[in-house]
Amino acid sequence: MSNILNNYSLKYHNTFGVAAKAKYFTSFSSEDQLAELLKDNICKTESLFILGGGSNILLTQDFDGLVLANNIKGIEIITENEKSTSIAVGAGEIWHDFVLWSIQKNLSGIENLALIPGLVGASPMQNIGAYGAEVKDVITKVRYIEIESGKQKSFTNSECNFSYRNSIFKDELKGRVVITEVVCKLSKTPLNNTKYGAITDELKRLNKEPSPQSIAQAVINIRSSKLPDPKVLGNSGSFFKNPIIETIWFKKLKKDFPEMVGYKISETQTKIAAGWLIDNAGLKGYRKADAGVHKNQALVLVNYGNATGLEIINLAKEIQEIIKEKYGIQIEPEVNIL
Repeated sequence: MSNILNNYSLKYHNTFGVAAKAKYFTSFSSEDQLAELLKDNICKTESLFILGGGSNILLTQDFDGLVLANNIKGIEIITENEKSTSIAVGAGEIWHDFVLWSIQKNLSGIENLALIPGLVGASPMQNIGAYGAEVKDVITKVRYIEIESGKQKSFTNSECNFSYRNSIFKDELKGRVVITEVVCKLSKTPLNNTKYGAITDELKRLNKEPSPQSIAQAVINIRSSKLPDPKVLGNSGSFFKNPIIETIWFKKLKKDFPEMVGYKISETQTKIAAGWLIDNAGLKGYRKADAGVHKNQALVLVNYGNATGLEIINLAKEIQEIIKEKYGIQIEPEVNIL
C-alpha cells in the first residue's frame, strides 16, 4: 500500500511531545477507506494502534506495528424538533471545534466540556467530563468498525457501558474497534449547568448571566489559567483520575485534612479531587529532569522538553506511592499508557 510510511516520528502526534516512532504509519478519512485498509495484509500481520489527537496517551516506547490516524471529518444535523437537535460528528473532528459549533447554533449540553483536548472519537472512549458534565449525557449513538471483520456497527448509549472516565471502548473492546462517528443530542433550551462553583465565580467576574456562550467562555478562561498549552509545554491535561472512596473513609480523612476537597456522588461514595491530594502533598511544581508536575495545576504532568515516556511514567509512579502513603488512597492514571 503506497501511502504507508515507514519509521515514522510520532513526536508531533502526541501532546506530551514525547519522541517515539512507529514502524508504519498511515491515515484514513472515511469508513469505507478504513474498511479497505483493514483488508490489507499489513493489518493482518502487524500490531495496530488507532491514533486520534494524541492528547490522552503517553508513549513509553517506539510502536512496533502500524499506527492508523483517524481523520474522519464532518458535522451534520440529522434530526431536530422543538426541544433538541441530533448531530452526527466525524470521529476525526477536533472536540473543542464541535463545542464552538454547538454554541454558534445556540445548542446546549457540551459547553461545560469546552477546551478539552483531543478528537471527537476519543470522547465516548474516555467518557470525557469536566465541571459537572460528562459526554455520556448527550451521546445517543456511537458508530464503529470492527477491526477483525471490517464490519460497520453501532452502539446505543446504554450499550456503551459508560462510567467515570470509562466505557466499553476503553474496556472490553479496547484495541478491537475503531470509532468512526458519534451522534449527540443537544438541547435547544439552555441547560445552564453551573453546579461547579468555579463557573459561578468566573461568570460573576465576567459580569455575565449563565448561557451556553458565557459558560463556555468561563470554562475556557478557567482551563486556560490552570492548564498549560501543549504547544508550549508538553502535557495531556489531567494525568490522574479523581479517586472515588467510601464516604465514611472520607469523613475520617477530613478530620486529619480539614481542607480535603470531596464531592458526594452517592449515599455511600465520595469523589476526591486528585489535584488537591497531590498539591497538599507538596508536589505541585515538583520536577525530575524534564518530567514534572505543573506549577499551577498539580493534576497535570508536563514535559519540559526532552523527557521520555518512561521518565514521565516513573514520576507518575512516585506520585502514586506518596499519595498512597500519605492518605491511603490509590490514584490511577486517566491517560492511556502505550
